[in-house]
Amino acid sequence: MAGRSFVFTSSALRSLQRDQDLLDRDRHRRQLAEHRVSSYVPQWAREPPGTGSVRPPVLCEDVVVHNALYTGDLQALQRLFPAGSSADVTLEPRGGDMRWVPAGDGRRLWSLTYEQELTTPLHVAAGRGFADCLKHLLQRGADVDRAPGGSTALHESCDSCQPECTKLLLMYGADANAMTDDGLMPLHVCTEPQSLECARYLLQFGAVVGARSAEEDDTPLHVAARGGLADHVDLYLRYGAPVDPVNREGLTPLNAACAQPQEARDLPRYFQVCKRLLEGGADARTMDQDRRTPLHLACKSANPDVVELLLAKGACVNDMDYGGEAPLHNILKVVCFKVDHQPHRIVRALLNYGSIRVWPGALPKVLQHCSPSPRTIEVLLNAYSRLKVTEAWREAVPAELLEEHPVFFQSVFSLQDAPRSLQHLSRCRLRSFLEGRVHEVVPKLELPDIIRKYLLLEYRGYVH
Repeated sequence: MAGRSFVFTSSALRSLQRDQDLLDRDRHRRQLAEHRVSSYVPQWAREPPGTGSVRPPVLCEDVVVHNALYTGDLQALQRLFPAGSSADVTLEPRGGDMRWVPAGDGRRLWSLTYEQELTTPLHVAAGRGFADCLKHLLQRGADVDRAPGGSTALHESCDSCQPECTKLLLMYGADANAMTDDGLMPLHVCTEPQSLECARYLLQFGAVVGARSAEEDDTPLHVAARGGLADHVDLYLRYGAPVDPVNREGLTPLNAACAQPQEARDLPRYFQVCKRLLEGGADARTMDQDRRTPLHLACKSANPDVVELLLAKGACVNDMDYGGEAPLHNILKVVCFKVDHQPHRIVRALLNYGSIRVWPGALPKVLQHCSPSPRTIEVLLNAYSRLKVTEAWREAVPAELLEEHPVFFQSVFSLQDAPRSLQHLSRCRLRSFLEGRVHEVVPKLELPDIIRKYLLLEYRGYVH
C-alpha cells in the first residue's frame, strides 16, 4: 500500500464487477418497466365495451399491472384502466413458502412450494390504504363484493385498519354483512384499536351488530372483548349489541375478556372492557361449559383490578368448576408466572370476600409454588390462626429465594417453635366473626388506618 491507494485482489475485482453488473441490470429493468407503463395498454382496455352481455372477470398476471397496484401508482393505473375499460379483473400473485412435504420414500423434506391465491385490484388497494387508486378502480366498474380468495375488499380494508377505504367501498355499495369462506363478517375482522373508525362506518352502513361468525358463533362484541378493545365495546353497546350472548364454547363477551391471556401491560385495557360490559348489564356469574365463572377466568389470567371489580358486582367467591376448583385455586396455580401482576392483591380480595382456604396439609406445596411472590404467601398464611411449620417448609423454598428474601422467610420458619402472636389471633377471631363481610364492614369502622389495613391483610413484609 502506498499513499492513499491500495491494490485490489482478483476476488475483490470480480466482486465489484458482479455488483456493477447487477446495478446495470436493475437500472435496465426499471427503464423497461417505465417504458411499458407509459406505452402499454392491456387487452381489456383495447377491447370496446360489451353490448349488454356480462363479460367474466379477466385473469391478470401482468407484472406491469401488479406493480402499479402494489405501489399505489395512480397515474399508471389511470393509463392502464382508461375511460371505457373495465377494472373488474382477477389477480394471480404467487408466493413461495417452505412446507414439510412427503418425499415419496417414507421420508419428509422441507420443500419450496408455490401457493396460488386469487385476489382483485380492489383488495390490493383497500388493504394498503390507496384510497385514490381504489376510487379509480371503482369508477372503472370493479365488482365491489367479489371475493375470489374467500373474502371481499371490505374485509381487507377492515383487517388492515384503513377507514377511508372502508368508507369508500361502502359508499359504492359494498355489503357490510358479507361473509368470508371462514364465516366472518367485516365487523369480525376489526380486531385492532386502529379499526374503530372502520367499525363505525360499517355500523352506519347497516352492519348487524349482533351478527354471528359461522365457526365460533362469536358476535363482534366477543371479538372486541377478547381483544381488549374498550372503545369498540362502547360502540357496539351503543348500537344495541346484546351484552350476554353465548358462543359455541359457552362464553359470553365478559367470560371471553377474562379468559384472554394478559401481559402486565394489557391489564388496564381488559379492566376497562370488563367495567364497560358490567356497566352495560353483563352477568358476573355466568358459567361456561366447564362451569368456570368470569371470576375463575380472571384469577387464572391474574388481573387484580378485574377480580376486585367482579367481586364488587356480586361474583361468588366460592363457586366450583367441573374440576372442583374455586377461584383461589386458579390464582395460586399461576402465581409463579404472574409475579408482576400483583397476585397478592387477588388472594387478599378473595379472602376478604370469604374465600375458602387451602387445606393446611397442602401449604408446603403452595409455599414451593408461590415462593417467588412472598407477598402472596404472607397474605395466605395470615388467614390461619395456627400453622404447623415443619422442615418440609424450609425445603420447599429454593435457596436463591431464601437469599433474596431472608427476613420474610425467616419470619415464616420461626413459627415452627412458636405460636402466632396475640395480635394476629385477635385479627383471625374478628375476621371469623365477620365471615365474608370483612370487605364491607371493616372500611366502615372508625379505625386507625394502620389497624384497618392490618384487618384487611395488607402486606407488611413478615408474619408473626
